This record gives sequence, C-alpha cells and structure tokens, in this order.
Amino acid sequence: MILFRTVLSLLLLLTTAFQAYAQQEDIKATIEELKLQAVNDTAFTVRTTTETGNLVKYNGLLPLRINGKLQETSFTEGEATLSLQVPARLLQVTANLGTHTIARLYQPNAETERGVREFPMWVSILPPLLAIVLALIFREVLLALFAGIWVGSFVIYGLSVKSMFTGLLAVADTYLVGALTDPDHVSVILFSMLIGGMVAIISKNGGMAGVVNLLSRYARSAKSSQLVTWGLGIAIFFDDYANTLIVGNTMRPVTDKHNISREKLAYIVDSTAAPVAAIAFVTTWVGAELGYIKDAASTLGIQEGAYSLFFNSLEYAYYPVLTLVFMLMLILMNRDFGLMHKAETRARSTGAVSAVRLSEKSEEKQQQEMAEFAPVDPDRSRAINALLPVLIVIFGTVAGLLYTGYDQSTWDDTSLGFFRKLSVTIGDSNSYVALIWASLMGVLVAAILTISQRIMSLYETMESLVTGFKSMLPAILILVLAWSLASVTKELYTAEYLTSLFSGNVSPRFLPEITFFLAAIIAFSTGSSWGTMAILYPLMLPATWYVCQQLGMSQEETMPIIYNIISVVLAGSVFGDHCSPISDTTILSSLASGCNHIDHVKTQMPYAITVALVANLICTNLSSWGVHWFLVYLIGAGALWLIIRFLGTKVEAAPAAVQ
Repeated sequence: MILFRTVLSLLLLLTTAFQAYAQQEDIKATIEELKLQAVNDTAFTVRTTTETGNLVKYNGLLPLRINGKLQETSFTEGEATLSLQVPARLLQVTANLGTHTIARLYQPNAETERGVREFPMWVSILPPLLAIVLALIFREVLLALFAGIWVGSFVIYGLSVKSMFTGLLAVADTYLVGALTDPDHVSVILFSMLIGGMVAIISKNGGMAGVVNLLSRYARSAKSSQLVTWGLGIAIFFDDYANTLIVGNTMRPVTDKHNISREKLAYIVDSTAAPVAAIAFVTTWVGAELGYIKDAASTLGIQEGAYSLFFNSLEYAYYPVLTLVFMLMLILMNRDFGLMHKAETRARSTGAVSAVRLSEKSEEKQQQEMAEFAPVDPDRSRAINALLPVLIVIFGTVAGLLYTGYDQSTWDDTSLGFFRKLSVTIGDSNSYVALIWASLMGVLVAAILTISQRIMSLYETMESLVTGFKSMLPAILILVLAWSLASVTKELYTAEYLTSLFSGNVSPRFLPEITFFLAAIIAFSTGSSWGTMAILYPLMLPATWYVCQQLGMSQEETMPIIYNIISVVLAGSVFGDHCSPISDTTILSSLASGCNHIDHVKTQMPYAITVALVANLICTNLSSWGVHWFLVYLIGAGALWLIIRFLGTKVEAAPAAVQ
C-alpha cells in the first residue's frame, strides 16, 4: 500500500515544466476546453471556452500542442487561427492548461461531409487497453490485436453506427495495408522470413545438430546451457531483432536437451536483446537516441554534444544493466520464483519444456512440424554447416551497417575519436537494408553448403526454405497486426494523452522516477519502445530543464538530472516493451524460442517488474541524493541478490540427458 501510494503520488506530478514555460497560471481555472471550427482545408479557428461553453476572451500567447508539436499560439479576444501547410486528415490540438480535445477533419469531396468532429481524448486509450486485456484473458493474440484496431477505427471514423462498419473495413484497407506498405515493416518481414528459411535449412542439413553437439562441451548442464545463452545474448549486441532471432533459434535445441523451459529461454533471449542494444556504443539504436538527444539539447542551448550526453547517461542506466545482472544471478544461484519457477519445475520434473495445453490433434500437428526440421541424415551433423551461415549473418550485418552509414568526411574529422566516428557511422546506416543483405547471404551460404556436400538436393533444399518461410507466418501475422495497432494509437495520440494526464508541482529529484514510469506506461500501451522515446525525449528533457531553471539551479546542478532523464526514458521504454504483449520484440522472442506468447509475457513480467522497482525506488533515489554511481549499482545488485535468495526457490536438478 505504501508503495502504491508512493507511485501514485509521483505519477500525479508531471507537467510543471509546461506551467513554468507558459507562465499562464491565471487562465488555468477558466479555460476548460478548446472548440475547433474549420475555416477551409488548411485553416481552423480555435476558441477557448469555459465549462459552460462561454467564450473566454483571452489575449496573448498560449502554448498549444498541435498534431504533437508544441508551439506558442497567439490569441485575440479568445480566438486564434491555425494554418496548416497541407490539408489535415486528423487535427489534434492540446491545451497545456485545460481539458484536451481531439478532432478529426473530414476533407470535402463528393462522398464525405466537410467539418470537424470532436471526441474526448480518454477514448484514445481504449484500443491498446482492449488488446492487452483480451490477450491476457483469452490468450489469443490475433483476435485481441484485431479487436483493438477495430475499436480504434470505430473511434477515428466518428463513434457512430456507420463507423462500426466503416472502421471494420478500414482495419484491412487502411491499417493492414498501411503496415504492409511501410518499407521498414517489409524489411523486418523479409529479414524474419529469410532467418526462418536459413534456420530450416541448417536444421535439415544437420548443422544445428552439430552446433548442439559442439555447445554440449560447454553446456553440460541446465546452468551452463543458460550461461551460454546469456553470453550469446550479450555478444550479439548490435541489433535486438538479430539478437532475438539468432540466439533463440540457435539455443533452443540445447536448452531443450537439458529440460530448460521455453519460458526461461524466451526470458533470457528477450531480456538480453533490447537492454544490450539500448546501451551499447555501436548499435542500431544509438542513431535514433542521439538524434532525439541532439534536437532537445539544441533547443535548450546545451553545448555538450549528443554522444557525450548519451555516454554520461550510462551512469544511470540502472534497469538495462541490472536486468542483465539479475538474469546472471538467477542462473548462477539456480533459483526462480513465481510462474517462472512453476515452468522450470514442470520442465525439469516432466521433461515438458512447453506447457501442455494442446489437444491430441494439435500435438500430432506439432510433432509433424518438428519432424520437418529434423536432420535428413543424423550421422552427418557438422557444426560448420550452421555456424558459418550464422556468422555470415552476424558479421554481414555489422559490415552492412558500416557500408550503408559510411561517410568519408566523418572519418576525416580529426576532432572525433574512433568510437565517436563508429557511432556516427552506425547512426547514419540503414539497419534494415543491412539485415536483409546479411540474412540473404546467410541463406545462400546455407544452401550452397547443403547442396555441395550432397546432403540434400536442390529441390529438397528449396522445400526446406519454404518450410522455414511458413514457420514464420504466425509471427508475421501478429507483427502486422501489432504495427497496425501502433498506427491507430499514433493517429489517436494515445501517447500524448497518457503524457497529459498528470499535472502538479514536482521536485527535480523525483523527475527521473516519474519519467521512468511514464515511459513504461506508454511503451506498455503502445508496444513500441522507439515510439515512446520519440515522444518523451522532446517532452521530458525540456520539462526537466525548465523545472530546474525555475528553481534557480545552475547548469552544473542541472546536468546530472538531464543525464538521468536521458537514461530513464530509454530504460522505461525497454521495461514497458518487456511487459507488453503487443510488443514486436516480445512477440519475436516468443517465436524464436518456441514459447507460447502469453506464457512468455506472464513469466517475464514479474522479473521485469522486480528489476524496475529496485532500479527506481532504490537506485534512482540514491543517485538523486548524490550517492556515487558505482556504489549505487552495487547496492542495486545486492538488493536483487537478497530478493532471489529469500523469494526464489531452488529448481530441482534435471534428469540425466538422453544421449
């Protein structure tokens, strides 16, 4: 109860920065909402009104967030005209000191009426909320995501009887089509299919069996096989998608051999991928992070470079770092708790690495699918047939990132260090192109090795490739629906609404904690850590700066808080992403590990929440009081050790592996 009250009180304090920035306390009690009226295709009149609907004849500047962009708007006699460069399909105007209104503009044509329809912003949270609830209750992700998209379309198209049918059709012709025509989404689909095809080929040619035999030298027990998985998760640091798919598919036969539950494998895979990619110096994440940081720093007049800001923020990267430490402790101490302990006990005692919920027909179908990946000749199990294609994918991705992001002027700049040049190059790269190139080369190498050694014919190799493609279809369907739902939440400004829920006065000392939980809520609701960063970096960095300036803090006193905010936006995004059943990385982790998706979410969430609470209620509080960062990490790790020691239970030793 004390913890609940603490978190609740913190969440009720967010947007003081807007108040300090706007200096409009005098109208806070009078402006209740905004009224929109279309003037023409690109112009709108905004009226400030009271609760009774009377016009407030306010004169002066009022900060408004227009389609997600904060700008000063000049009011004369309570009215202001907004002019847009292009006709708006959807116009959203948010008053920082009043009730928030979202409006949809129907463009004039022969079939639709012209004008503005308004609806309350609270309904924008319904689509992701419905998807999450249905996914957890019915354990059917496809239906849950589809229902969320339909409800969002119903809201967007007018909240009427007609919009129920219009919104249903829009699920397919607008949102699903939009998700499939996005170049980045298509790249992820192609990469996933190619990885699935490569895995099928190297499974049939005996390469995966050879890897299992090779790793068995080091993975001789449940503990050591988990350690190998954890180590591979850290080693493949450059991209979370590549990390998830490669480690999950490669280690699944090894962990199955030692009766490690698929839930535990999915947890290790998922919780090494994003944390490592988020904090490593050279990753596909760094470019986006530096872009957000640089834009905010330039706006605030901070002279320190974006890379330096990111580097200094790593002192406060408590959640990503402690997540890796927590996993290592669980493995070394051979303890688990909650639903994960039940899953591990089931796997060790019965050998059932997955929860038994399938009917006889489903079990037969699963056995047939597993047979499709069995080696055609068990006596010709060569690890090189799997290791070489996998290494091609890993190093090919790195090479592709360097090639697509290379700029001679960057490497000729003597003012930049090597790691800074490397970071800039990776940041400017096209990660999706690099992943497609690398996975395509991996497939070609796997096929050449298989055919040249006469393990399978050309026809059989192509059949295996198609089998791998088909194995990725369920995940691709979920991904497309998840992207469509993300598009709906973006159009409804769900993240903007969540951000605007909280207002009040707050001490700078509490801003990092508030920011973390806000990022977690947005990432959990939208399923997108990148989308959360895109919203909160431009919002919370200026907010923190203005709060500190209002209290008369010097820049030397302000910058440590800025570093902390940079870190917790990233950490909260990753945490929310870990817990969200509609997150694409969570879905991919389930797929690559062969784990039921909802089982993965339910077993991972308690562990993620445990680390998040320690990272924020202990570590962030200690750092805000000036405790040295290294000591804070030690205290956080010690707290996690105590939790595992006293809440965790030893997992019974697995029976001897069948050779």
